[in-house]
Amino acid sequence: MKKTDPVSVELTSVLTCPECGHIETETMPTDACQYFYDCKGCGAVLRPKPGDCCVFCSYGTVPCPPIQLHGRSKDGGCCGHGN
Repeated sequence: MKKTDPVSVELTSVLTCPECGHIETETMPTDACQYFYDCKGCGAVLRPKPGDCCVFCSYGTVPCPPIQLHGRSKDGGCCGHGN
Protein backbone atom coordinates (compact mmCIF):
# COMPACT_ATOMS: atom_id res chain seq x y z
CA MET A 1 0.00 0.00 0.00
CA LYS A 2 1.38 3.35 -1.02
CA LYS A 3 1.26 6.13 1.55
CA THR A 4 0.25 9.42 0.02
CA ASP A 5 0.17 12.23 2.51
CA PRO A 6 0.68 15.43 0.58
CA VAL A 7 1.89 18.24 2.77
CA SER A 8 -0.25 21.31 2.33
CA VAL A 9 1.34 24.63 3.15
CA GLU A 10 -0.74 27.80 3.22
CA LEU A 11 1.20 30.69 1.68
CA THR A 12 -1.30 33.46 2.37
CA SER A 13 -1.62 35.12 5.76
CA VAL A 14 -3.56 38.15 6.95
CA LEU A 15 -1.33 40.51 8.94
CA THR A 16 -2.87 42.86 11.51
CA CYS A 17 -0.84 45.87 12.59
CA PRO A 18 -0.67 46.12 16.39
CA GLU A 19 -0.29 49.91 16.14
CA CYS A 20 -3.24 50.93 13.97
CA GLY A 21 -5.20 47.71 13.35
CA HIS A 22 -4.70 47.85 9.58
CA ILE A 23 -5.32 44.45 7.97
CA GLU A 24 -3.42 43.32 4.88
CA THR A 25 -3.34 39.97 3.07
CA GLU A 26 0.22 39.00 2.13
CA THR A 27 1.95 36.07 0.47
CA MET A 28 4.63 34.53 2.67
CA PRO A 29 8.08 33.80 1.27
CA THR A 30 9.02 30.13 1.15
CA ASP A 31 12.78 30.63 1.01
CA ALA A 32 13.38 33.13 3.84
CA CYS A 33 11.98 34.45 7.10
CA GLN A 34 10.45 37.91 7.03
CA TYR A 35 11.80 39.81 10.03
CA PHE A 36 10.37 43.21 9.10
CA TYR A 37 7.13 44.41 7.58
CA ASP A 38 6.11 48.00 6.83
CA CYS A 39 2.45 48.56 7.72
CA LYS A 40 0.59 49.95 4.72
CA GLY A 41 -1.80 51.74 7.06
CA CYS A 42 0.44 53.74 9.40
CA GLY A 43 3.99 52.99 8.25
CA ALA A 44 5.02 51.24 11.47
CA VAL A 45 7.79 48.69 11.04
CA LEU A 46 6.58 45.40 12.48
CA ARG A 47 9.16 43.05 14.01
CA PRO A 48 8.61 39.57 15.45
CA LYS A 49 7.50 39.33 19.07
CA PRO A 50 10.02 37.74 21.46
CA GLY A 51 10.04 33.99 20.87
CA ASP A 52 8.62 34.25 17.35
CA CYS A 53 10.71 33.81 14.22
CA CYS A 54 8.97 36.23 11.87
CA VAL A 55 6.20 38.80 11.49
CA PHE A 56 3.78 36.17 10.17
CA CYS A 57 4.12 34.08 13.34
CA SER A 58 3.56 37.20 15.45
CA TYR A 59 0.86 39.12 13.58
CA GLY A 60 -0.53 36.79 10.91
CA THR A 61 -3.49 34.47 10.77
CA VAL A 62 -1.25 31.66 9.46
CA PRO A 63 2.27 30.86 10.71
CA CYS A 64 5.19 30.86 8.26
CA PRO A 65 5.78 27.83 5.99
CA PRO A 66 8.69 26.35 8.04
CA ILE A 67 6.55 26.38 11.21
CA GLN A 68 3.63 24.83 9.32
CA LEU A 69 5.90 22.03 8.08
CA HIS A 70 8.16 21.37 11.06
CA GLY A 71 6.74 23.15 14.10
CA ARG A 72 8.80 25.35 16.35
CA SER A 73 12.34 24.46 17.32
CA LYS A 74 13.35 24.41 20.98
CA ASP A 75 14.39 28.07 20.79
CA GLY A 76 11.05 29.04 19.22
CA GLY A 77 12.52 29.83 15.83
CA CYS A 78 12.09 28.31 12.42
CA CYS A 79 15.02 29.48 10.34
CA GLY A 80 17.80 26.98 10.62
CA HIS A 81 15.38 24.35 11.92
CA GLY A 82 17.19 21.07 12.12
CA ASN A 83 20.64 22.63 12.45
